[in-house]
Amino acid sequence: MAGEAITLGGLRKLAIRKHVLIHFPLRNGMECVIGEDGVARVPALKTQPDFNLEQELAATATFVVETAVPAGKKSAPRSKPLSLGRGEMSSMASESPSAAAAHDEHDDE
Repeated sequence: MAGEAITLGGLRKLAIRKHVLIHFPLRNGMECVIGEDGVARVPALKTQPDFNLEQELAATATFVVETAVPAGKKSAPRSKPLSLGRGEMSSMASESPSAAAAHDEHDDE
């Protein structure tokens, strides 16, 4: 069940590493989009948020992943957005150089 833990930080790293946009719905009907720059945005938000993105993420069961258009290009061949369940997203977020990153953290001591 540890593989089910998805964090905002983990999704940000995934978006940067894979150069993708990650969309997930919020309970208030809005949508959060994590860009290829790792920044989480809620495009429909006009005022101070009355929710916590980590809590919203914990309640999310579905995600949509799409390839980001590279900077400097007006358009790129767009792949079809991919719909993923929580388990699939967790697997995608955990397959990575995270083991190497965890090892590097210990080298700082």
